[in-house]
Amino acid sequence: MSDIVMVGVDGSNSAFKAASRAALIAEALNAELAVLSAHVKESTEVIKIGNDTWILDDAKKAQKMAERVAAKLREEHPDLSIRPAAVRGKPQEALVEEAARVGAQLLVVGNVGMKGLGRVLGSVASSVAHNAPCDVLIVKTDE
Repeated sequence: MSDIVMVGVDGSNSAFKAASRAALIAEALNAELAVLSAHVKESTEVIKIGNDTWILDDAKKAQKMAERVAAKLREEHPDLSIRPAAVRGKPQEALVEEAARVGAQLLVVGNVGMKGLGRVLGSVASSVAHNAPCDVLIVKTDE
């Protein structure tokens, strides 16, 4: 098993929906699933925009978040190889850099920020789609 499907999580329902889709794809491809949570500071910061909440946290808490998501995914996909990890940096940059570092075949993100104000300011999904070293799947996670 050398293929890697990577997904970024931030504690939001939207990110978990993207992670669930990534797990299905990884399982179908017999690939490893890397569940990443980015952190930019050594302290906790909560950012809310509309109905979505992003948690920017230190490495230990980011790792625990990735591990919680991985544990939930393992319940539904017990045979899937899942590797949780915390990566330092802004989410869009950390995901792209880690995908390049590990040679991911697919990077999965949710579509949060692709409409409205986020579209003007930029979103993680848009940035990842434009800069990723591999294929990108933007999962429709809004209602």
